[in-house]
Amino acid sequence: MISGTKKSLENVGHDILAFHEREIWWYSIGINLGDEQDGKNELFERPVLVLKKFNNKVCWVLPMSTKPKDGIYYHTLEHEGKIFLVILSQLRLVSVKRFRRFVRKISPHQFELIQNKLINFIKKP
Repeated sequence: MISGTKKSLENVGHDILAFHEREIWWYSIGINLGDEQDGKNELFERPVLVLKKFNNKVCWVLPMSTKPKDGIYYHTLEHEGKIFLVILSQLRLVSVKRFRRFVRKISPHQFELIQNKLINFIKKP
């Protein structure tokens, strides 16, 4: 059975939403279990970075946080004096129907750093 929030997201109709790699969006990520990143407010939103667009309906995203953390699981971004973390260990395939609001696009250089860090993170035993 689909919850009321899920049902409302399903009916939003963002099937043809224009989104691209390198963009940060507010995303209805949902209520998660254990150490998964959770969303905030009634739509359980969290900023995410679009890593790989497969088609107009699904893509890979990396959730983001403002809580300071170090380590191989995170990549730090700075924007207008604020620090944001891209959480590399939380890579997920998502539906465009959960996208809420466009935030901004990161630079090609920063995006390449994130891609390389993720590739190295995956390759390491």
